[in-house]
Amino acid sequence: MLQVVQTINSYLSDYVLIILLLGLGLWFTFATGFVQIRYFKEGMSRFLGSLNLNGGSQNGGMSSFQALATAIAAQVGTGNIVGASGAILTGGPGAIFWMWIIAFFGMATIYAEAVLAQETREIRPDGQIQGGPVYYITTAFKGAFGKFLAGFFAIAIILALGFCGCMVQSNSIGSTCATAFGIPSWLVGLILVAICAIIFIGGMDRLAAVTEKIVPIMAAVFLLAGLIVLVMRASQVPEAIGLIFSYAFTPQAIIGGSFGAALKTAISQGAKRGLFSNEAGMGSTPHAHAQAKVSVPHQQGTVAMVGVFIDTFVVLTLNALVIITTLYTKGGILADGYTGAVTETIGKANLAQTAFGTAFGETGGNMFVAVCLFFFAFSTILGWNMFGKINVIYLFGEKSVMFYNIIALVFIFLGTLASNDLVWELTDLFNQLMVLPNAIALVALSAIVIKSAKQDHRNDPK
Repeated sequence: MLQVVQTINSYLSDYVLIILLLGLGLWFTFATGFVQIRYFKEGMSRFLGSLNLNGGSQNGGMSSFQALATAIAAQVGTGNIVGASGAILTGGPGAIFWMWIIAFFGMATIYAEAVLAQETREIRPDGQIQGGPVYYITTAFKGAFGKFLAGFFAIAIILALGFCGCMVQSNSIGSTCATAFGIPSWLVGLILVAICAIIFIGGMDRLAAVTEKIVPIMAAVFLLAGLIVLVMRASQVPEAIGLIFSYAFTPQAIIGGSFGAALKTAISQGAKRGLFSNEAGMGSTPHAHAQAKVSVPHQQGTVAMVGVFIDTFVVLTLNALVIITTLYTKGGILADGYTGAVTETIGKANLAQTAFGTAFGETGGNMFVAVCLFFFAFSTILGWNMFGKINVIYLFGEKSVMFYNIIALVFIFLGTLASNDLVWELTDLFNQLMVLPNAIALVALSAIVIKSAKQDHRNDPK
């Protein structure tokens, strides 16, 4: 089964995914006049101005910061630690460069997703908000075709994030906790299930209350530790940055093979892991941004761009620099590539732990990454559960939510027991299938996005 899924993924990630992601990003970047540059300052101002660790209940929906925190909770997870590690191991340090490229253009894509999620959302009589790709897909395409695309997307996201994606997160939590603390993965799974069940039952308000607190704190702790390592390895930082750029175009020197095959590997790893990390174009975070209570859709679009920036250019880049400065620069165990005896002890699941261990000691590095990954992946599980839930309601109605939560909890537990490679490959497969209907609808409704990006917003209500 692993080989079959890997074969399908190789075609999707090497060709379809790269074309769609870069195509969408390029289209919205130029069509909106580089919205990610023109409105980046506004997005940061709105993000910083709305930052509140105790925003409280919004009586339906979320505050703009709560929506962003939920989106970042979904974005900043194992994709930043384990995913980035896998991209570097497989595609070399140059894969990070291609992740940056994907993220830069992805900021324009996620602006489009957030604007359309706001434009097409439905507000129920009780104040509860339902929004996301299924709603702008059916807005773009009426009749049977629209229902088919929306149904295809809903099923894909339920499988990708609600079920398989949660397995990836719990799998990473289980493996790192076992390495750091010697706790059996199955026991970690039971604890995780119990905590998640309490939050799932509490609904949107409880989820928002948790994410608005946990996301800023976990990001600050991780960034502080990463900066400490980089200060300790300051002399290697310029070399590490140089490796990212040089191996982006000559990766065969570090990962072997022919020039063409190595370059394709570096780019595809950057694209695939970049998608899994920042989720721009995938259709997941629009569910959170649809919940935001803002005056005009454009406002949440600018805030959404900040989410991609924080995810990739801050958290993921810091983690990558820690790995490269400690392991890939002169004297590092991977300075000559991922070859020889090192392949028997180093993998994507423990690469970050090994890197932080060079600065904090093996035990300290293992424990630090395990704790960070627990909170990163835990918050991602919460966000993804919400995204899946919205689509379950769209397909089957409110009465199906309890059944969905029970299945999700089972998958979370199974994730701590399943094969790491198979879990990642299945999640990649469904992630990539989600992109297809989402991309079609984004292009079809691009006129709405372009109008939003180009109109004068100076007189918009604050």
